[in-house]
Amino acid sequence: MTKRDQNLRRAAKSIARRTALAVVISAAAWAADSKPCAANSTSRQLDYWLGNWTIIFPGVSGSSNSKVSLSLDKCLFVENWEDGRGHSGQNIFAYSEDDKNWHGMFADNEGRVHVFTRGEVSAGVAQFEGPSGAPNEAKVLNRVKIMRLAADKVEQSWEKSSDDGRSWKTVFRGEYSRTNP
Repeated sequence: MTKRDQNLRRAAKSIARRTALAVVISAAAWAADSKPCAANSTSRQLDYWLGNWTIIFPGVSGSSNSKVSLSLDKCLFVENWEDGRGHSGQNIFAYSEDDKNWHGMFADNEGRVHVFTRGEVSAGVAQFEGPSGAPNEAKVLNRVKIMRLAADKVEQSWEKSSDDGRSWKTVFRGEYSRTNP
């Protein structure tokens, strides 16, 4: 190997070490400046809902099931549920650092979709609201609440208002019991 080749090899190694060091320093600086959802206490406020659940509806025989998990690096709460009679759906909820608000969406296998544009979560109580309705129909407000009753019990309710939130009618209430606590 010529002296020139040796010098080129040393220079390439030096550049590679400096580049690697710059990447590590940049990654560390980015990690220190960013607030990933896993470490953000506000994003973690709905963690009490994570797990596998059996759902009982008052006045309805049988039970349903639900699995609530995290997605997108622990930024998105995803509920997959089935009512045991062919009706299934998903609820998704996430906290936005941009507007400091919780948002969500409901969709089911019967073609219903509801978007929740406002949400609050604190001390074992979550509440999400959003409008729905066809273009030529009166707007309806939807409100979903997810309340921690005990370590292994949660209640979810769905209410609707056709008078801009002055009064609410409960259209669903289910008690969630954790399976395999």
